[in-house]
Amino acid sequence: MRSIELTLDESTDAAVRAEWRTLAEHGLPSLASHTAASNAPHVTVAAGGRLTADTVPVEAFGVLPLAARFSALSTFAAARERFVLVRTIVVTAELLALHAEILATTAEPVETSRPGAWTPHVTLARRLTAEQVGVAHALLGSPDDGTFTAARFWDGDTKTITPLAP
Repeated sequence: MRSIELTLDESTDAAVRAEWRTLAEHGLPSLASHTAASNAPHVTVAAGGRLTADTVPVEAFGVLPLAARFSALSTFAAARERFVLVRTIVVTAELLALHAEILATTAEPVETSRPGAWTPHVTLARRLTAEQVGVAHALLGSPDDGTFTAARFWDGDTKTITPLAP
């Protein structure tokens, strides 16, 4: 899979990584265990198998920095009675406009990237049981809001990152 992602300012990135560590320290699944250099807190703006870095309208990222307003913890259903734990992002007019501009040039985006289906979020953990989701909710507080400061292109086939904006 390939994706266009927004990354966070240093202090907000550190706050999300602290949440990852809190989950791990309590024996829960967490993205803290994913130690690849490409693993960073982010919001996926668009994803799809046919995306290419050279078709992304980099001028769209002229709106950065952009407010990253955190909302509730939430879960997405995954396979075999497991869940993905995320922190949702408040959808602002600016974020929606950026999403629309990126989608206008995206070939065959995955369904969850399409308007009306897209839920901007930062992933905290994957493959949690329902019981673990409850424990995670008890452990994690409300983070301060932050800022999206950069954009990148992730190519899952080659496992490479291409910076798109600062």
